[in-house]
Amino acid sequence: MTDLSVANTANQPAFDVDSIRRDFPILSQQVNGKPLVYLDNGASAQKPAAVLDAMDRYYREMHSNVHRGAHTLGDRATAAFEGARETVRSFLNAESTREIIWTRGTTEAINLVANGLAPRLRAGDEILVTHMEHHANIVPWQMVAERTGAKVVPIQVTPAGELDLDSFHSLLNDRTRVLALTHVSNVLGTVNPVMELVGEAKKRGVLTLLDGAQAVPHYQPDVQALDCDFYVFSSHKLFGPTGIGVLYGKAELLEAMPPYQGGGEMIERVSFERTTWNVLPYKFEAGTPAIAEAVGLGAAIDYLGRLDRQAMEAAESALLARANDLVATVPGMEIIGTAAKKVPVMSFKIAGLHPSDIGTLLDQQGIAIRTGHHCAMPLMDFYGVPGTARASFAFYNTLDEVEQLFTALQKIQRLFA
Repeated sequence: MTDLSVANTANQPAFDVDSIRRDFPILSQQVNGKPLVYLDNGASAQKPAAVLDAMDRYYREMHSNVHRGAHTLGDRATAAFEGARETVRSFLNAESTREIIWTRGTTEAINLVANGLAPRLRAGDEILVTHMEHHANIVPWQMVAERTGAKVVPIQVTPAGELDLDSFHSLLNDRTRVLALTHVSNVLGTVNPVMELVGEAKKRGVLTLLDGAQAVPHYQPDVQALDCDFYVFSSHKLFGPTGIGVLYGKAELLEAMPPYQGGGEMIERVSFERTTWNVLPYKFEAGTPAIAEAVGLGAAIDYLGRLDRQAMEAAESALLARANDLVATVPGMEIIGTAAKKVPVMSFKIAGLHPSDIGTLLDQQGIAIRTGHHCAMPLMDFYGVPGTARASFAFYNTLDEVEQLFTALQKIQRLFA
């Protein structure tokens, strides 16, 4: 067994995974009489104590509705809430907090953008997505296309799970109005060349949206360098709480888009004759927001900011490399998605075994993975499978846990061989 708390080579910084794991209380428990091995991070990552403490402190010491409160608790809550927005702005390197919109998650953020851009779309217009998209970056565009007469066009992927750039260039044309693509595939782990694709789209005046839900746990994006028009992600995949996410959008585009929902906070003035909208970002934040969750997300980003990101990425790369090395030890195991550039996500199948059976049998040994179509049915159709088993690793996982996974898979394969 290899210990990630020491450097793998002289050129890689040390990463004290044992210390990191102590920051995540949930990882110390047992499941089915076995120490928990949590390898379902792509679905939802675990939360450090810093996040739990920040949310607890909010409810114990400052809970109140934000904005307009004429009392101390309201001031405290507003400061914490808007402080979290500034933390997100800094994390993304957005130009202004006006460009940071709170949503319920990636899905709502994409729906907001799709509906906001609908007035720009006409019959015959095209919306480019990719064959590896999560349903959240397909279905909202299909719904808008049905209303407007536009068409959703998928960019193909290669058998290795990389985006087919020839397909992209052949499909990008004068009818293309929007390019909406995932930064990192939730099924394959593929890291797409988003800067290149956004750059090509912008040459034609195409609006661009990047789904960063699977990217932000592993990389810190720079939206100004990417020059994308919109970037979206969910808190719960970034080691923060559920129920909140982020839409980054260029201010001039957000200003031009109509509100997504009506109600309190998003208004400037209401009368029965005419209602006017609030300024950004509040124009898109109708109703009482998820205040504690915003505070928790800010705490998660602050926690990550205290880690050595280079060492973290090296540790995650070592996890994936070790998993790839061990594939040959499980007869009939096949990896779905072998792109040259990946985050530590491994989708696989084992001959003669249904993915759901693999997941159930691993759970009996305390190992948590995800099985099914992963909200990516078109991609499953491309590979000709109903679903896969997926192990997704985070920086708090260890090489010992990778080896435990494969020891368990070997046992399962022998049982059903």
